[in-house]
Amino acid sequence: MKRLFWICVVLASLHAAPANAADVKPLFADDGILKIEITAPIRDLVKNAPDTTDPHPATLTLLGEPNEAHAIALSARGNSRRDPIVCKFPPLRIAFSEKPGDASLFGGQKRLKLVTHCRLSRSYQQYYLLEYAAYKLLNVITPQSHHVRMAEINYVEAKSGKLLYSRTGFFIEDTDDVAKRNGMKEIDVADVDVGQLDRGAAARFALFQYMIGNLDWSMHNGLAGEDCCHNTKLIGDRTAPLQGLIPVPYDFDYSGIVDTPYAIPPETIDIRSVRTRRYRGFCDHNEELRNAAAAFSENREAIHNVLDSIEGLDNSRKNKTTRYLDNFFRNIADEDKLRTMLLDNCRL
Repeated sequence: MKRLFWICVVLASLHAAPANAADVKPLFADDGILKIEITAPIRDLVKNAPDTTDPHPATLTLLGEPNEAHAIALSARGNSRRDPIVCKFPPLRIAFSEKPGDASLFGGQKRLKLVTHCRLSRSYQQYYLLEYAAYKLLNVITPQSHHVRMAEINYVEAKSGKLLYSRTGFFIEDTDDVAKRNGMKEIDVADVDVGQLDRGAAARFALFQYMIGNLDWSMHNGLAGEDCCHNTKLIGDRTAPLQGLIPVPYDFDYSGIVDTPYAIPPETIDIRSVRTRRYRGFCDHNEELRNAAAAFSENREAIHNVLDSIEGLDNSRKNKTTRYLDNFFRNIADEDKLRTMLLDNCRL
């Protein structure tokens, strides 16, 4: 009877009703590819990105119909991707100087993360299409995840008015908005005990990271000197914010499914490639993990359909990613593999 109760609880968590469409802000209410232009001191920003995230005055223009322009503060962000050895172009943060009007596509936005192209080579576009796909895969599983919106971006040097290059990128929904449309609030803490996490959500989180081959995360603490949590945001109940916390993952460029040239496994885990999966969920959540695996399997077709929806993803990458996902689904469908590769490899 107790087992049946927990199965019902976890499945309810995994199949939570999608957020009300009215709560989704205009930018993320559609999957159409935007065409935008960013005019800024691009060369200075890129040159100084390794040393500073100071903002630069800039303009964000939405091209086409409707056409609208917004004054913004533009800054580099991130850690490893600001290293010029890793990326020649940093990811960006956009802060609107004035609140966009309600009729604007950017209505309700204050600040946005923009995932950029890292390097100018066209082949690099594939990596960030796959990172975009990772966010969309999680959207299939749960509404407690970041929405994303792809954009074709013209980068214009403010000093000369010259178009420097056009590349694909994507916006990431602000975590506060993820929380609000799920009836929760974002939780900012130094760290949390594993027991403060929602058990079903934690199992879902760990299984998703296993599916995409990602080890670059923590759902309960940060890196040395950083607050909680590494490549994870926490959202929670408005009235009891420090219990039943939902870990929401982000930043997947070190995952096996994306497989960027610079991605390497953590030094503490003995594997040679990020393509090698290693389960890092907690043993206390093993019961919930079984139920999460069932829910993922139920969504197998929808997960595969995500890849078909990514415009610009070439067939070789799509086929490689499909095979990678198929391997995951075989692992969780086979009781012996589920036990030996996940349940027995859990963290105490």
